[in-house]
Amino acid sequence: MINFQLFPRSRGVDSELQAIIDVFKHVDEDKPKNSHLLSNEMLALVRPGLESLGFSVETGKGKDEKIPVPVLFGENNVIDKSFFADAQSYDGRIVIEVEAGRAVFNNQFLKDIFQACMMFDVEHLVIAVLNEYHYNKSGEEHISYDYQSVRTFLETLYISNRLHLPLKSILLIGY
Repeated sequence: MINFQLFPRSRGVDSELQAIIDVFKHVDEDKPKNSHLLSNEMLALVRPGLESLGFSVETGKGKDEKIPVPVLFGENNVIDKSFFADAQSYDGRIVIEVEAGRAVFNNQFLKDIFQACMMFDVEHLVIAVLNEYHYNKSGEEHISYDYQSVRTFLETLYISNRLHLPLKSILLIGY
């Protein structure tokens, strides 16, 4: 089941962001129930749908397979620093990050937010995380409710109004 929440909550989901949600919903309908996909597996499944929307999508971990997004420009407009995104819209305004087990345990979602804030001309960040992350610890199965954890964090961030992000929105998707 796909869950989603747009932040700030004072904005509604526009057609561009809804199209991204629909890609995840389509993949969710086709994947085996109770399957726990790794981030690269989910990215591979949503790639065709995102590409049909005009996104460039990472195809692997090699340098030529990643999507660099400029952060700093140097002399003669040479890019001095860039961060990599899992996907970027054709106009560069939307970046997508698909996470799995590292989303909450390693605070990867925070790194994604920071990097998106630094990326040139990026206005919207989409973070896709597992609804439930199943893992073994000391021989026992545990569940981390990643979507809910990130949602609560973003809710607190926006309601407290103490930190102002340069992004117009963050769309959180739970898959």
